[in-house]
Amino acid sequence: MPRLAAALRGLAVTAAALMTVTAVPSSAAVGADTRTGPVAPAAGGPKAPEEFVALRDVDRTIIQEMRYFTPHNFMGVRVTGYRAPTCLVTRDTARALHRAQLSFLRRGYSLKVYDCYRPQRAVDHFVAWAKDLDDERMKAEFYPRVAKSALFRDGYIAEKSGHSRGSTVDLTLVRLPALPTRPYVPGEPLAACYGPKEARFPDNSLDMGTGFDCFDTLAHTLDPRITGRQRANRLLLKDGLERAGFVNYESEWWHYTFTPETFPDTAFDFPVSRGSLGGR
Repeated sequence: MPRLAAALRGLAVTAAALMTVTAVPSSAAVGADTRTGPVAPAAGGPKAPEEFVALRDVDRTIIQEMRYFTPHNFMGVRVTGYRAPTCLVTRDTARALHRAQLSFLRRGYSLKVYDCYRPQRAVDHFVAWAKDLDDERMKAEFYPRVAKSALFRDGYIAEKSGHSRGSTVDLTLVRLPALPTRPYVPGEPLAACYGPKEARFPDNSLDMGTGFDCFDTLAHTLDPRITGRQRANRLLLKDGLERAGFVNYESEWWHYTFTPETFPDTAFDFPVSRGSLGGR
């Protein structure tokens, strides 16, 4: 208990610091789930079903760095549908994340989410961007070794994403006490997402061998080239989340889905915003 109390104190400092910084941008594959199910209609100001909650209402200690609300992502612009830097998920997913977080806090770590529920309109934005082969402003960081024309073929971009069903999250681990990640400045020099941690864009997370949303085979969770402390960090995250009921997408170390999914066949299109919860 003393260790947990110390972790919670450290997290309180972290949360206070993060409030002073605009949260700074995922993808299955950025949408590697190709199941086709109905898309909840967007007409008339769509709202989230009552099964959706704001993660912060269930666990205020989990750090949120919602990358797609910012231009620090593989497109270089805020993604359509992200109206607030907040994590929305199904209630079952939020409760499972809370269970995992308690386990990590006892060991001096905190979960940090990069992306949670993702509206279909955001996935559509990804697809439109992938078809514009002239826009490569973020290539040097997020896909330096992959031709943009191959992103569909290689599964990094798809027309459907498990994130749109509300049970999938992109996340990592941070050692406590954590410092906030500095904001990305559009136009600043970019560094390859698979380079040494000290050379990549600064992130307060554990070293997982690549940055988040790295379109490279080194991001595969169990890629044999990832060894030592980097592999141990990936397995620490994987083990803790699996104990809470999550399943990893093997091509992305950061991508996990809680099972059984609340909505296994429905993609939603309400915006990422507190207002989408209808006052809940």
